[in-house]
Amino acid sequence: MNVCDATPLRPPTLTLVHRGRLRRLTDVPPDRTLLALLRDDLGLTSVKEGCASGDCGACTVAVADRAPDGTLRWRALNSCIRLAHAAHGCAVWTAEDLTRDPLITRHGALHPAQQALVDAHGTQCGFCTPGFVMSLFVRYQRRGPDSPLTHPLTREEALQALSGNLCRCTGYRPILDAAQAMTALPPAAVDEAALDALLAEAAREEADADPASDAAAAYWAPRELRDLLIARARWPQARLVAGTTDAGLWITQQRQRLPQVLDVTRCAALQRIESVRDTDGTQVLRIGAAATLHDAFAALQRHWPTLQGFFERFAGQPIRYGGTLGGNVANGSPIGDSMPLLIALGAAVVLLRWDGSAIAERRLPLEDFYRGYRQTDLAPDEIVGYVEVALGDGSALPEVVAHKVSKRFEDDISTVCLAVALRRDREGRVAEVRIGAGGVAAVPARARRTEAALRGQPWCAQTVRAAAEVLQAEFEPLSDGRASAEYRHALLGSLLWRTWLQSADPAPNMPIRLDEPDPWHTLAQAVVEART
Repeated sequence: MNVCDATPLRPPTLTLVHRGRLRRLTDVPPDRTLLALLRDDLGLTSVKEGCASGDCGACTVAVADRAPDGTLRWRALNSCIRLAHAAHGCAVWTAEDLTRDPLITRHGALHPAQQALVDAHGTQCGFCTPGFVMSLFVRYQRRGPDSPLTHPLTREEALQALSGNLCRCTGYRPILDAAQAMTALPPAAVDEAALDALLAEAAREEADADPASDAAAAYWAPRELRDLLIARARWPQARLVAGTTDAGLWITQQRQRLPQVLDVTRCAALQRIESVRDTDGTQVLRIGAAATLHDAFAALQRHWPTLQGFFERFAGQPIRYGGTLGGNVANGSPIGDSMPLLIALGAAVVLLRWDGSAIAERRLPLEDFYRGYRQTDLAPDEIVGYVEVALGDGSALPEVVAHKVSKRFEDDISTVCLAVALRRDREGRVAEVRIGAGGVAAVPARARRTEAALRGQPWCAQTVRAAAEVLQAEFEPLSDGRASAEYRHALLGSLLWRTWLQSADPAPNMPIRLDEPDPWHTLAQAVVEART
């Protein structure tokens, strides 16, 4: 008999740092959201539920904890899809806490993030305002040594800080004005020494459940990789979660119940991002499955700076702060944005399990990890441990271009995503190429036939036109609420053409003509016009 069938599952005590003290909460169900805990259990009603899916930002709260490198980390997170127990050992603020927390010293009645919105007339109905306040508060706290209080945010910095917050009535100009004005107001400061002491005290209270025990816990979040894998093997029916940016919707939208949860995000080994040497001496960027999207994208961007714009279009900032790369990969959505890029980069996924005496690893090319729509090769006793991206032997990295087309430019999932990694020889011929595609098949896919059509050919318009036709024939996308199959086909050709136009230099004596017509754009436009 399964112990979970015979023994009531008891959740562990949940400890938060709140308003300058520790708050210990018992009997919090494992699938209770942080929003429900704050509003219903603690009476902090300034935090709101708008979409219950992490899109609108009305539920945004500020969370502080220790980053993997030991520094104090400030994040704006969507409390509507964040599990309450995921905040264990963290400090949490809502908008009403900014004037009531003894750790915050102010020189006015309101925090500068609040006062700036008042002064700029940045609120109308007020429903979304607390979420904007918390995103601004986190940006205020995250300012670095090159961004002192006397230095206002740029418009672009303000846009990024508020990329996860929607306003339906005020309009964004006064809100952005407030973001840029808040650093000029009388300053406020958090007593970080006192906060650090409280966080350390909360960490000392934490005790991992013993995975060898017969007592099954309702919520597990082991810090040691060994304990995590033993728990996975012992309780395979427990729901495996990370940042819950998708799993949270199972609770809020599908009304599922999660009686037992295994959380990977506190495992120190899976939070790390490091460069390691493969067995053949190749340098590899190893990204732990519990590393946040924000940190994982920053690590990739250091090697491919041109990907910054693509990464900034991945959801809003609170999702990138809370979600994990491992979770996005394990989710297996055919429209997940990270997988086409990782496939183009030749990434491998490392699966981990406990074999009874030691940790066992299994490595797969990422494109081979997916077996069908939201189906992966993950065994019941395995977890996604790492995503590895080869950086080569020190020679030049491939050129990488990634495109995302969506119905909204920001904070939206893909209609079609295409990523191309390319190496050219001295004669301008395609020496190596890998292409990842999303939104055009049941799984994130690699365009092998198109790669074969490009390999060894001059990187020129004629080659790309021919390869685009192969790319369109390689996939059979479906029509759905986001786009028709015809439109997706047209986009595949158009995005490969755009990749060529954006390349730094084509084959010798074959200059880029930016005025050359894009036949796939014309086709896509005709499809849209025919359907309207």
